[in-house]
Amino acid sequence: VQLVESGGGLVQAGGSLRLSCVASGNYFEYNTMAWFRQAPGKEREFVAGISKIGTVTHVADSVEGRFKIARDNAKSTLYLEMNSLKSEDTAVYYCASRVRIVTANDDYEYWGQGTQVTVSS
Repeated sequence: VQLVESGGGLVQAGGSLRLSCVASGNYFEYNTMAWFRQAPGKEREFVAGISKIGTVTHVADSVEGRFKIARDNAKSTLYLEMNSLKSEDTAVYYCASRVRIVTANDDYEYWGQGTQVTVSS
């Protein structure tokens, strides 16, 4: 099982980015997916999660109204649409998967390698 993130980069404050996470294998639709992030010197934190068929989503308060999580099971791909980016959104963003329902804890079975998002002010 592999999760590969892409789409990170350098963006100005107020700008937008869309992250993608492609999963290998045929298990994607059977797993809950989530995005986490880790800023320098800080603990990894939950950003957003989505249920197996995409009907239920959870978004952290810090990104509510600015970030949106989505998935395309036919493409085995998870997305994170990020708008109105702020300098405090700067972090390495990771996608993760688990069999059970979404949780904000980092109790996920599989993790990607991360993609860097840098927001300049």
